[in-house]
Amino acid sequence: MTLVVYNTLTDRKEPFEALERGVVRMYVCGPTVYDKAHLGHAMSSIVFDVIRRYLEYRGYRVLHVMNYTDVDDKVIQRAQQVGVGATELSERYIAEYDRHMQQLNLLPPLVKPRVSREIDNILRMVQGLIDKGYAYSVDGDVYFEVAKDPDYGKLSGRRLEEMRAGARVEVDERKRGAADFALWKAAKPGEPSWPSPWGPGRPGWHIECSAMSLQHLGEQIDIHGGGNDLIFPHHENEIAQTESLTGKPFVRYWLHNGMMQLRGEDMSKSTGVMLSVDEFLSRYEPEVLRLMVLNSHYRKPLTYTEESAEAARGALERLRGALKPGEAELEQAAPPVGGSTAGAALVQAAAQARQDFQAAMDDDFNTAQALGALFELVRQIHQARQAGARQSALEPAQETLSELAGVLGLRLQVDPGSEGMASALVELLIEIREDLRGAKQWALADRIRDQLAELGIALEDGKRGTTWTRRGQAGWGPPHG
Repeated sequence: MTLVVYNTLTDRKEPFEALERGVVRMYVCGPTVYDKAHLGHAMSSIVFDVIRRYLEYRGYRVLHVMNYTDVDDKVIQRAQQVGVGATELSERYIAEYDRHMQQLNLLPPLVKPRVSREIDNILRMVQGLIDKGYAYSVDGDVYFEVAKDPDYGKLSGRRLEEMRAGARVEVDERKRGAADFALWKAAKPGEPSWPSPWGPGRPGWHIECSAMSLQHLGEQIDIHGGGNDLIFPHHENEIAQTESLTGKPFVRYWLHNGMMQLRGEDMSKSTGVMLSVDEFLSRYEPEVLRLMVLNSHYRKPLTYTEESAEAARGALERLRGALKPGEAELEQAAPPVGGSTAGAALVQAAAQARQDFQAAMDDDFNTAQALGALFELVRQIHQARQAGARQSALEPAQETLSELAGVLGLRLQVDPGSEGMASALVELLIEIREDLRGAKQWALADRIRDQLAELGIALEDGKRGTTWTRRGQAGWGPPHG
């Protein structure tokens, strides 16, 4: 099948064709680092991580750039409020977000540029726009003259006469047009600044992403991503200034994710309507958040509730439970069960799951339908196991499940390095419990079972011994007894 994506610029789905064969250049707007990251930031990062993973699964090499905005009005204001330097504040939250990227199993971008380290590139771009007649300087500020761009508004669908200055753009009587936006801001007392041909100052909001994309990906890119709250004015202004400078189409496909909502409002640091990533991860595994995001189409808003988080946790347990070994393999002396019929059926089920998964993802990265394909495979694995299928019959379907889950960034396997010791301790306690039961010390045996349950470890006594599961993890242990 052909991969099709919804392009905000054209307001329709289009076949995906990379500018360079086998290579995708993708720029994604990252966070403004002045406070703790919330689930809305994590949602956007997960969305574009999945898009990248699927493009790589389809055979593309993805050149992924995500920026940090560390020079901004909000960074400066927050630093002044807490009494630290703007650089110290931004470095703190950049380090925190880097930690979140690891926790959330996000593939690291090729480059993570930050505004403070791209000033020379920004200055060259601003000067280039002045030289071409698209920008003008007033008292140390530099503005882009929107009226000079006849295509302005083509992304958002807004007409110039209806526009007002956008967020983070102050109305200024010195501007030639109300919609003109700042490329460079003259320094104010107490603010970080850099020397420039127009006097000391700092970049405006929109110029940073254009300059960083040009520097690290070139004049034309395949995908530009971000939240749909950035369509106007940020992405609209990026198009205007970049295409005015280069004379070429800037981005082939504009992809925008919906907002994460809490109590009916979009999550936002500025409004205080938010749940931080740290707070969420103190209560749930990272895969729970990823499953919540995957279970909705990326272009739609996603409402966070405790019920949806618990449902995602249950779904994760079911996915991981499908990797439990077949009963017949737990005891080598057991007679063959399930036979070639079960194996053939599961091979067919795995092939169908792969086909359905790819069809869903090829349709504008429809992760909700792709998950449906995985859970249908999980259902058939469970049915085969309950019918006594041998592990050799389950393995092809389980391998397909693990592979496709990995395309979505889901970690279903336990890391032996981090979990090995804990698993060994559980195994030892189960052995002690078996000894206690053999000695008819039922109270002590029950105490071990109950205390393990309090720790999230569930024991299941069967004909071939005791198996155990860990809530939210794939801690299936071998049988004892």
